[in-house]
Amino acid sequence: MRKRKGSADHDSSFTSNVTLLDGNSDLKQCHKKTDAASDPGGSGTGMGRRYRRGGLIWRLRRILIWVLGIYIAIPVIIKVCPSIQAKLVFLNFVRVPYFIDLKRPEDQGLNHTRNFYLQPEEGINIGVWHTVPSVMWREAQAKDAEWYDKSFQSSHPVILYLHGNAGTRGGDHRVQLYKVLSSLGYHVVTFDYRGMLGVYFNSLSYHASQNPIPSLGVKHHMGLFVCAGWGDSEGSPSEKGMTSDALFLYQWIKQRIGQKPLYIWGHSLGTGVATNLVRRLCDRGTPPDALILESPFTNIREEAKSHPFSMVYRYLPGFDWFFLDSITANDIRFASDENVNHISCPVLILHAEDDTVVPFQLGKKLYDLAAQSKSLNGHKVQFIPFPSSLGYRHKFIYKSPQLPNILSDFLSAPHPHV
Repeated sequence: MRKRKGSADHDSSFTSNVTLLDGNSDLKQCHKKTDAASDPGGSGTGMGRRYRRGGLIWRLRRILIWVLGIYIAIPVIIKVCPSIQAKLVFLNFVRVPYFIDLKRPEDQGLNHTRNFYLQPEEGINIGVWHTVPSVMWREAQAKDAEWYDKSFQSSHPVILYLHGNAGTRGGDHRVQLYKVLSSLGYHVVTFDYRGMLGVYFNSLSYHASQNPIPSLGVKHHMGLFVCAGWGDSEGSPSEKGMTSDALFLYQWIKQRIGQKPLYIWGHSLGTGVATNLVRRLCDRGTPPDALILESPFTNIREEAKSHPFSMVYRYLPGFDWFFLDSITANDIRFASDENVNHISCPVLILHAEDDTVVPFQLGKKLYDLAAQSKSLNGHKVQFIPFPSSLGYRHKFIYKSPQLPNILSDFLSAPHPHV
């Protein structure tokens, strides 16, 4: 009886333990259900994250496909429409600064400057500025065209300045160079090449004539005008047309100054125009007194290949065929490396080592070619580098305090204002 009772007690205890275990199991299941109820989106959150990640990757893929498509399309479009490449070479549609009136150079502090227009060909008018030496600025106030024409008869030499692409004759770095050259006693004549549609603003104020210092000017601009031309010049841009305009203006100046010195100064793309012009003059047996090239290149193909804009395509197979041949198809060469073999006058080359637009090595290469040119044998050929530490880059050589001495040494004459 005791055994059975003990056995019964044991069975009862076992049953109780099983019941407790079952209770614990139910309790665990209850906790799981409670946990699931407290986080109803647990698995949904993971799926949402995966969905968002997948959507982001898809968007990035779409952007990459678009970028790749544009990258491939650009050279194809340029090859099919080579006129686009010509616009990129000339950049005559870029007007910086925008808010100036080219009819009022006094607004740029040039209150000893006359604005006028010449016609190198029928139907083509080009805008011209004539800045007299700063020693004549007081006398120049409120003077008419006749006075400016007669001012050429003074003993002061003349510099014909040929600017680069983009912008106008009123670009700030160009204006600053006019002021430097004017202060050294030179007449400065510059113009905008024939071009395409441009927009400029008219100034309704007149302040500069009241300023006693030529370098000062107050700018107030109102009124929008639209005109055809590079700046306010008319026509369509081309290498041949730009060179013809330069030749026309050179002859126009020469008729007024007689035997007085006439120097040609080209900058950037203007150096290509300058060497074209000087080659023509030398072929005629009438070379200028000197040629000054600021930030020059050898030829347009080498410059285009070295330009920062071509960086993303430079190593693309077929780069020459897509881009450079498109330039040649527009009859654009600016072959200064060939022209120096036909030039017979003193040549001065100025180039900054930190020039990123026209690399320094292109200017140095052009100098090496000029130094070996038979036509330049017996003429002074000089190369002046400007260290990167000066920060003159592509268009700030005018800031050099050594520039007056460089010019006087090269031209072998003191400046006219001395």
